[in-house]
Amino acid sequence: MRILVVEDDEDLRFAVAAALRGGGLAVDEAGDLPAADEALFVTGYDCVVLDRMLPSGDSADYVRRMRADGRTVPVLFLTARDTVADRVEGFATGGDDYLVKPFAVPELVARVHNLCRRTTVARPPVVRLAGLEIDTARRTVHRDGVRLTLTIKEFAVLETLAARPGQAVRRAELIERCWDELTEPNSNVVEVLVSQLRRKLGEPALIHTVRGVGYRLESHA
Repeated sequence: MRILVVEDDEDLRFAVAAALRGGGLAVDEAGDLPAADEALFVTGYDCVVLDRMLPSGDSADYVRRMRADGRTVPVLFLTARDTVADRVEGFATGGDDYLVKPFAVPELVARVHNLCRRTTVARPPVVRLAGLEIDTARRTVHRDGVRLTLTIKEFAVLETLAARPGQAVRRAELIERCWDELTEPNSNVVEVLVSQLRRKLGEPALIHTVRGVGYRLESHA
């Protein structure tokens, strides 16, 4: 899942982005509303974490305009404004969640994951395929009853493929969903990670290359 963090405080933005990346999410960053607007125009995000008060204006007004334009990406407001009236206003403008500073990092990560799940197509929490068992809630993977240790990125790629078993997922989509804007699209990060993931999943192979397109998860070539 790909997240946009909009926060003018550079240290806080870095800390929030690092925490979300540690939670298995791809994260892009923006320091003000114009940069956020450009990012949202270019990229489809699963959630936006938005500081309420920015030098370029009140982000609640920006979210109100987003909703009027028909943009439905979930928004979590981060703010020091903690009155009931402030929270009600945040929800009234189209915000989906509201977290007051200072906040606990694990709670932030959990809330973002929850918002992302609302936008994903409903699918079983546990995906099973040819001895492979992927528990998307617990974020665990087993093959033939043996638990596998995957990195955050490996799990993200496997989860993306498992969401559409038997269908080809484009390489560009894997980069968009599992990495962030700092990733060079012409690099071989996807190929290297898929190779590592294949070794960990073992035989018979479950991840197959679709030449000129990307990769597919299925029980036979």
